[in-house]
Amino acid sequence: MTGGHQTLALLLFSGFVAVTLGITTWVSRRRRGSAEEFYAGGRLFSPMENGFAIAGDYMSAASFLGVTGLIAVYGYDGMLYVVGFLVAWLVVLFLVAELVRNCGRFTLADVVAARMTERPVRIAAGTSSVTVSVLYLVAQMVGAGSLVALLLGRTGGAAQAWAVIGVGALMVIYVSLGGMRATTWIQIVKAVLLLSGTIALTALVLLRFHGDIDRLLITAADRSGHGRAFLAPGLKYGGTWTARLDFISLGLALVLGTAGLPHILSRFYTVPTARAARRSAVWSIGLIGGFYLMTIVLGFGAAALVGTDAVRGSNAAGNTAVPLLALDLGGGAGSTGGTVLFAVVAAVAFATILAVVAGITLASSASVAHDLYASLRRPGGKARSEVVVARWAAVGIGVVAIALGLLARDLNVAFLVGLAFAVAASANLPVLLYSLFWRGFTTRGAVWAVYGGLIPALGLVLLSPVVSGSPASLFPDVDFQYFPLQNPGIVSIPLGFLAGWLGTITSDEVADEAKYAETEVRSLTGAGAV
Repeated sequence: MTGGHQTLALLLFSGFVAVTLGITTWVSRRRRGSAEEFYAGGRLFSPMENGFAIAGDYMSAASFLGVTGLIAVYGYDGMLYVVGFLVAWLVVLFLVAELVRNCGRFTLADVVAARMTERPVRIAAGTSSVTVSVLYLVAQMVGAGSLVALLLGRTGGAAQAWAVIGVGALMVIYVSLGGMRATTWIQIVKAVLLLSGTIALTALVLLRFHGDIDRLLITAADRSGHGRAFLAPGLKYGGTWTARLDFISLGLALVLGTAGLPHILSRFYTVPTARAARRSAVWSIGLIGGFYLMTIVLGFGAAALVGTDAVRGSNAAGNTAVPLLALDLGGGAGSTGGTVLFAVVAAVAFATILAVVAGITLASSASVAHDLYASLRRPGGKARSEVVVARWAAVGIGVVAIALGLLARDLNVAFLVGLAFAVAASANLPVLLYSLFWRGFTTRGAVWAVYGGLIPALGLVLLSPVVSGSPASLFPDVDFQYFPLQNPGIVSIPLGFLAGWLGTITSDEVADEAKYAETEVRSLTGAGAV
């Protein structure tokens, strides 16, 4: 890329970083230092503000870079992510949003521990939440590395490594200093920027084809190298029975995983009431739905205007399809319009990554401090020490995410998020639904549900083609691939529910009917909610 691309994009990105650091500094001076302030922003956000923040959390690098890249490379099959990410919000709206807001306080473990023996449940749920968050963070780190490598025109790993380290450092600063309130405002600013950029690119693509969607699709198919097969199912997931099972497995993970993502669930604690939580979900569905519809246009637009081969040539996983599309829409390499549009899109994409990693880091550090640390220490002075631990946990989680992001830098970011969704659906969703709706659920059932989904999900990923046994694996030179599917959801999600059921029916513990009745009334009416 030319020096003009680099300079302008870096200036725009530096401007966003300056604004967000200003927000963080301003909030850090106003905060009271309480756990409620750090974890939930004082529960002062309106449904609209929280809806934009949720949308900002959810519209990640996987959506903007990864999904668009998958559509540009695989056509119809790439749209599975769009459908899965959007349909998942119906599960959140109808089964989770209000009930979690009424029953919990800061984390997923609060909902489960209300009926159970606290310590084992909090340790299990906290471990699962941190695992899911780290997997999700890795995807954002990979996106950051791909973007900076393209921006600086570097093909080596040094630029990607420094990008990942820089993003990690910034996210630790956001979370440690500003807590939930700063993170939420950063998400809102980022959501507005991302939606504005996506609307502009979509309009330019449609103008290029004079609003003729058929012509756009036909051109994309012609330049994809696959012909009409590009517009039909099967290019990625339909060739063999293994690929078809992978398709089903991924669909299950995407649809069910959102309701178990810690950084999404924690957003419902930042509003004052359950009604506000439900309205936040409605706002976010509208924003997210519009965004994902536009990513379809951008994906096929990249295939039609840039060409699938060029997209793959820049990044084998397709993560750079959107910046390349922006460059073409602006007039091509070397043009002023191309330089400006490329720089704007690169800056928006980097802002997206920064904002999302801040939200995920906050949720995972809250799980470490509020669930794991609080369960293992002596009572007394709990709230103040929790916040201190949460800040240090953000540093540790940042280091782990940076290391894993460097390891997985050649994988598609949407695919990596699919793995995080699978673990969330396997470990967090079963225990959450059982706690809310099963009267006889016990402590052993809760612990078994978490580990019964978490351990198989991680184990099957380690034994899958993602890690070894193929040229695109993390470790292509070794082969310990025994599980044929890339996404473990079709096996691990049922195992999570089965383990919760087995743990409950084999337990000597008698479920507390009074606590269940209290939880049921609280979840449905909000009586006694924090």
